[in-house]
Amino acid sequence: MAVPTALAAGMVDACFARRVAPLERLGEHADLVALAARDVAARLARGGRLLLFAGGGATTDAAHVAVEFVHPVGVGKPSLPALSLTADVASLLATASSHGLDQVFAHQVRLIGGPDDVAVGLSADGRSPAVAAGLRAARDAGLLTVALLGGDGGAIARDRLAEHCLVNGAPDAHLAKEAHVTTYHVLWELVHVFLDHPEAMTDAPPPAAGGVEQLYPFLYGGGGGSQQVLTEAVVSTRVKVADVLALRHEVLQEQRTQLATCAGRMAEAFDQGATLLAFGNGGSSTDAQELTASFLAPPSGRPLPALCLTNDVAIVTALSNDIGFDVVFARQVEAFGRPGDIAVGLSTSGGSPNVLAGLRTAKERGMTTIGLAGYGGGQMATLGAIDHLFTVPSSSVHRVQEVQTTIYHVLWELVQQALPSRAAATAT
Repeated sequence: MAVPTALAAGMVDACFARRVAPLERLGEHADLVALAARDVAARLARGGRLLLFAGGGATTDAAHVAVEFVHPVGVGKPSLPALSLTADVASLLATASSHGLDQVFAHQVRLIGGPDDVAVGLSADGRSPAVAAGLRAARDAGLLTVALLGGDGGAIARDRLAEHCLVNGAPDAHLAKEAHVTTYHVLWELVHVFLDHPEAMTDAPPPAAGGVEQLYPFLYGGGGGSQQVLTEAVVSTRVKVADVLALRHEVLQEQRTQLATCAGRMAEAFDQGATLLAFGNGGSSTDAQELTASFLAPPSGRPLPALCLTNDVAIVTALSNDIGFDVVFARQVEAFGRPGDIAVGLSTSGGSPNVLAGLRTAKERGMTTIGLAGYGGGQMATLGAIDHLFTVPSSSVHRVQEVQTTIYHVLWELVQQALPSRAAATAT
């Protein structure tokens, strides 16, 4: 199948190149990330909770952060209380109807938040009225406030609505999202580091040791004061940023042609009326949601039909309860998928049984199948039912998810660039 000229290797390279600066800025401001993590850890050590909210496509990030803290990937680490205020659609719509859309988070913060809690607001440009109102309400109630912001930070940064404003300078929503993912993954890691080093916090009880010491081994050799922990946290944050940049580069070098080929095939399918179906588990579930939103309600360009198979809790729990969790995506693919549609399955391990089953069913129905996996591909690499497999050569769940976010954003950009050229070719 011919690849559109617009998707030459140089175009793929350009997509990756413009993603470097926001992540480098995170490394330059690693001290701010470390200080925010220290203060968050101190609140959690006192029994506080994270209250998370976001505007636009970043709403999936609020859910992703909640998953990270409640279901930690670090072996032996405790579950920490984190609530996504974007998750309950019924409450959001009811609040918007009675109090206005700008108050959907502020209303929840006032009712749910306590003085030991932490409010974390995310915005691609710092200009979300709902996020600003939520942070203002949290600050007024005595909560610790943290903001992850793209662009110049907008009104949220200018008005200092958060005690910790982490601004990545990204020029658009997708690049801001990618920098946010690395930021909150590092925050999670550092929070556990500080919980394991009570000498670096105020009023924190002694912790139990756990698997996060594998991420920061130099901090677990015994002792170390507050300044040493902060210094090492800054150094390690910069190492993590370098790791992500190196992984992106490796994926680009090895999978540049496949990215262009896959995007060209997707563009052809969309031109013929295809719908994209995306699915994954846990953090990958929120990635599937954001991937779907990118196509259905893009920050720019042409909207394209897309469904996320993790969104309908009633369907997911009914299938899980009555048949088994392994079929939650395959059964939905049977119901919604048509020949010519596109299925995208995300798995950090490449071995999630329900994701594999969903991709297998999609292939059987004549759909274009796309897999995103870490660990060199895992079982996806031997499934035989995936047309385009994009692998991240890492065993770190966080680093895999960060690079996977870049992969599906780049695919979206390339599809958008391919569609006009195909339309022009058809017209002539």
